[in-house]
Amino acid sequence: MERILLLEDLENAQNKTLCCTFDEKIDGIESVGNIHADLTAKSLDEFVQITGHVKGIVTLECDLCLEKFEHKLDFDINELYSKGSLFGDYEESGQEFEIKEGQFVTDLNGAKEINIYDLLYQSVILSFPNKKVCGINCKGKEIFSQENIPDPRLDVFNNINIDLKD
Repeated sequence: MERILLLEDLENAQNKTLCCTFDEKIDGIESVGNIHADLTAKSLDEFVQITGHVKGIVTLECDLCLEKFEHKLDFDINELYSKGSLFGDYEESGQEFEIKEGQFVTDLNGAKEINIYDLLYQSVILSFPNKKVCGINCKGKEIFSQENIPDPRLDVFNNINIDLKD
């Protein structure tokens, strides 16, 4: 699959639409096998819309126990790009522009291409859960147990009693 979508190719395509399939690993993301995405790019006058679906399995590190676990990817992509300078008129006039729900648009600032690989990297990273936990029963590691204290000065933390009464 081409990693770069040239806007000229999109404009010259039938119905100004191109479909592509991505099936490979993404640098910087540990995965079990390839990340698979079926994408459709469509030219909409001053905008380019990229829609599709992403699947795969990535390896994450649990925030509680620090063990690695597998996380299933299964999400849709719906990205909108502005071919020109979307906010140019507002910047020049000094007017404020409020972005409402559903108006998140990436400004290409006159660029003639879209990096599909970068789009997928960002989309996969943003699909990760805020709190990465290997399972609902994960208790985490006991950080201050006797065998885990690397420095004897930290031994004082074994005997702390915290009273949470008001």
